[in-house]
Amino acid sequence: MTTPIIANLEKMLASGKDSALLRFSLGAEYLKAGAPEPAATHLREAVTRDPQYSAAWKLLARALEQAGQAAQALAAYRQGIAVAEARGDKQAAKEMAVFAKRLEKRLGAP
Repeated sequence: MTTPIIANLEKMLASGKDSALLRFSLGAEYLKAGAPEPAATHLREAVTRDPQYSAAWKLLARALEQAGQAAQALAAYRQGIAVAEARGDKQAAKEMAVFAKRLEKRLGAP
C-alpha cells in the first residue's frame, strides 16, 4: 500500500529526517491508503517523540481501532484526552471523548 506521497515521506525518513511531524504525516497517509497497521507504527513513534502531540494520539487511536486493536485504541484515546486537556486543546479532547465513549459502548467497558 504505497502512494507517491507515502513514497516521498518514506524517502525523507530514510534520509534521516525523522520527526514527530514526519511520523504523523506518514501515519495519516497510511491510514488514508487503508493500511492501519503501518499507520499505527508511525503514529506510535510520533507520540513517543512528542508525547504532547494530541492530534497524533487521536490518529493513533483511530489506526488501532481500524486495525482491530480496540482495547489499545481506547487506551490511546484516554491518553490523548489527558494530553489535550493538559494543553488546553478543548476541541481535540471533546472529539476524542466522543470516539472513546462509542468504543467503550462497543467493548462494554466502564
